[in-house]
Amino acid sequence: MSERRYFPYLPNTDDDRAEMLRAIGAKSVDDLFADIPAELREKATLNLPPALSEPELMRHLRSLAAQNIPLGELQDDLVPRPPSLVPFLGAGIYDHYIPSAVQHITSRNEFYTAYTPYQAEASQGTLQATFEYQSLICDLTGMEVSNASLYDGASALAEAVLMAHSINGRQKVLLPKTLHPHWTQVIKTYAAGMKLQFVEVPYLPDVGVSDVEFVRKQCDDQTCCVIVQHPNFFGCLEPVNELETMAHRVGALFIVAFDPISLGVLKPPGEYNADIAVAEGQSLGLPPSFGGPLLGIFTCKKEFIRKMPGRLVGETVDAKGQRGFVLTLQVREQHIRRERATSNICTNQALCAITAAAYLALMGKQGIRQVAELCTQKAHYLAEQLQNIGIPLLFNAPFFKEFAVKLPVDPKQLNKSLISKGFLGGLPLRRYYPELENGWLLAVTEKRTKTEMDAFVQAVKAFKLG
Repeated sequence: MSERRYFPYLPNTDDDRAEMLRAIGAKSVDDLFADIPAELREKATLNLPPALSEPELMRHLRSLAAQNIPLGELQDDLVPRPPSLVPFLGAGIYDHYIPSAVQHITSRNEFYTAYTPYQAEASQGTLQATFEYQSLICDLTGMEVSNASLYDGASALAEAVLMAHSINGRQKVLLPKTLHPHWTQVIKTYAAGMKLQFVEVPYLPDVGVSDVEFVRKQCDDQTCCVIVQHPNFFGCLEPVNELETMAHRVGALFIVAFDPISLGVLKPPGEYNADIAVAEGQSLGLPPSFGGPLLGIFTCKKEFIRKMPGRLVGETVDAKGQRGFVLTLQVREQHIRRERATSNICTNQALCAITAAAYLALMGKQGIRQVAELCTQKAHYLAEQLQNIGIPLLFNAPFFKEFAVKLPVDPKQLNKSLISKGFLGGLPLRRYYPELENGWLLAVTEKRTKTEMDAFVQAVKAFKLG
């Protein structure tokens, strides 16, 4: 019996591989990796489990999937392992209401495979959908231009920093400590090798917003841009007007990262003179998901349009005067000389952008405002109830839908207890801010009911009292 083994899901036999190597003139698979120094290659045998049959593999995958506990509503009868969790966790991804029509619209065949084709003008429907997204985002933000979207909020902000550097050639970037820590990491990764100088802007300990006086002293003629997240990572509202004045006083660009839903009750970045405004668009009709897909919203002033990354769809008329849509701007390296490209972004989140457009169109201005008001009112209600059981706010700045509290107990232990009672607790802040021991970041969206919040407070109180 031959020693060769065959696997139904691995198409290449030893003979197949040998034939392919002969065809390309390689003696072995190692020849294909000759450019990688030998000391960098893994030489140990991979610690893989024995091969499984297809039924065994399916059983294994089902057991892994069964460990997931989806988000959901409050259960009447608590069980040791609840079938779903009521979320009070935010920190960048939020459990907002999504109208059922959004999924029906985006499940249509012509959208579900949405990708701007290389003969883009032949796909007028796709281009029009992107144009509508851009128009809705400009209406929401008060900014003059929106591109067709980027990968996510973090990469959009990183691109904004590179764009600011491209515009004024300066290298000092004022990066607030109140920015989402993951976004900070993405920016520094993008800028590795560019010799940008990052200056961390501290926050006021009792207030939870950027130290304006520090920014005032740091702003000079070498400052490339001043960044602010508003509301910031702690949920607090930043002094955006003062920061804008300081940035523009020295000729730096003012970059704003915003929460799209917050614009239902807060002034849009276009009204306080942001040069570039970016956001994570997940809250606009996209369900929470562990690894995405997410949506990078990118907007700027019209004067900077030729430095903008990504692509832009424009409206025009054809030779017969009929309305049509075209890819107007795509200053990436694939289409122009590499040295003149603004970015190596090669695509956009087309389906996610269409989802956001459908959400915004269905909700309308009044709907967004109502969602924002509910988020604000409910977040403040929960904060008040927690204070009533002796859990104070960590900061005293006004907040939108997220807020930080100081627990008298270990947040990780409390979160474990809450899961057993059907709640997904807040984010322990010590992971990113060692000085905020027992700091706990909570988020409340319009979906949370008074019953859920009251039950959550009672669960926290029961653990606190031991």
